[in-house]
Amino acid sequence: MNVPESGEWLNVPPGTPLARVANDLNGRGVLEAPRLLSIYGRLSGEATRIQAGEYLIPHESSPRQLLEQLVSGDVYLHQITVVEGWRFEELIAAIRDHEAIDSSGLSAETIMADLDEADTHPEGQFYPDTYRFPKGTLALEILNQAHEAMRERLGDAWSGYRATSVLKSPYEALILASIIEKETGLAAERRRIAGVFHRRLERGMRLQTDPTVIYGLGAEFDGNLRRADLASDTPYNTYTRAGLPPTPIALPGGGALSAAVDPEPGSELYFVATGLGDGSHYFSTTLEEHNAAVARYLQQVRASP
Repeated sequence: MNVPESGEWLNVPPGTPLARVANDLNGRGVLEAPRLLSIYGRLSGEATRIQAGEYLIPHESSPRQLLEQLVSGDVYLHQITVVEGWRFEELIAAIRDHEAIDSSGLSAETIMADLDEADTHPEGQFYPDTYRFPKGTLALEILNQAHEAMRERLGDAWSGYRATSVLKSPYEALILASIIEKETGLAAERRRIAGVFHRRLERGMRLQTDPTVIYGLGAEFDGNLRRADLASDTPYNTYTRAGLPPTPIALPGGGALSAAVDPEPGSELYFVATGLGDGSHYFSTTLEEHNAAVARYLQQVRASP
C-alpha cells in the first residue's frame, strides 16, 4: 500500500461493501490490488464485518492491517477540550462550532431536562477535560459524559469533606469551587483562597468576590467592573448579599473542587491581585493591611504602560 506519511483519510458510509472501499483506495493510488483484498475478505468472512465510520489509515499499513482496522471499527477519534473556568454558554458555543459533533437539535434551554435533571441549573455541571469521540457523535452524548464526570469528581471531593459549619451539600461545594476557579489560575493559591472564603462564611462576612458580580451582570458586563456594578444588587452580587450565590458561576476543574473542600488553615480574610502580571494575590489578615495592599495594587496598575 502507498499510504502517505501523514496517513490517508477514509470515510466508510453504512452498508458500504468492501469491494467499493478497495476500489476507492485503488483510484487514489493507495491500494494496488483491490480485487485481491476483496477476495481475501470474502473468503475469510471479514468482508461483511467492516464497520462504517471515519478512518485515518496509518503510514506503512498493509492490506491485512487495513482490513483489521475496518473490521475492528478503529475509527479516528476527534476531540474537544472543555476549559476550566468556562461558562456553560462557552461550552455550548464550542460544541456547536465543532465540525465533528452533531449539534442539530441541541437546545441549551432543555439540556438538563434531556439529561434527566430538569430542576438543575446547567452552570457548573460539566467537568473540564478533553473528550474524544468519532465523527458525527451527538452533542448530548458528549455533554452527558462531561456531566457524569463532574458528578463523579464532585462526589469524590465531597466524600473527603470533614467540616460541616460552612458547606452543607455537594452543590454548595460546587458553587464555591466555581468561584475559586474564576479567582485564580495559580494552583498554589487555590487552597489559600478557599481558606479565606471559608473563614468569611464562618464569620457571616460577605464574600465580596468580583467574579460573582460579573456573572450576575451577564451581557451588561463590558469588561470593566465599576463601583456602581458592585452596588447593583443581583442574586449573584456577593457585595450586597451574604452567603454563596444561588448557582455555580463557571465550570470548575479538579483542583478547584479539591480546594473547596480542603481549605488551607490560617487567619487571612482578604486578598487582592498583586498587579505583577503573574496572576498572584496578596493575602491579608486585617482590613488595614488589605487596604494597603489595594493601594499598592492600584499604584501598580497606574504605573503600568
